[in-house]
Amino acid sequence: MKRVFDLLLAFLAAIILAIPVLVVALLVRLTSPGPVLYWSERVGQGNKIFKMPKFRSMRVGTPAVATHLLANASSHLTPIGSFLRKSSLDELPQLWSILVGDMSFVGPRPALFNQDDLISLRTNQGVHLLLPGLTGWAQVNGRDELPIPAKVRLDVEYLHRRSLTFDVHVLWLTFVKVLRRDGVSH
Repeated sequence: MKRVFDLLLAFLAAIILAIPVLVVALLVRLTSPGPVLYWSERVGQGNKIFKMPKFRSMRVGTPAVATHLLANASSHLTPIGSFLRKSSLDELPQLWSILVGDMSFVGPRPALFNQDDLISLRTNQGVHLLLPGLTGWAQVNGRDELPIPAKVRLDVEYLHRRSLTFDVHVLWLTFVKVLRRDGVSH
């Protein structure tokens, strides 16, 4: 049932967001050299690596590490990168990952391929068996502000509470958080 929900919502979102996606793609292209999309290597279900698209918010050549590990993250942002991140518009291309089955709308956010501590903790708790999500329980409870052990505790809570009703609740909370721009550090 979750996959059907994801597909229906992704198709609907793709139709509704087609024009904003094109506008953002054009703005990324016009404001900084390099590709419009950044394909990030992420850890998916069963710890399988997949390529997740995002609108590029960082300059070409920025190290592929979690943003909080960059010495001066804001110096790596493109002219519209901060806006894209705070508005979560950089995440829109992930609809593709949902359509092809690499992601779901709700689940633990996919770790970067090199976040060994996060991957290990999730694997030990069985969270790695879940399809990663565009948003998740940890996202609506702190996002970038949470330390890794706290994220994993929330991911485990999602693992035990997951249901279509809970997913709809998380999506609603995500919508509210995005409007308020809560929990975004860059």
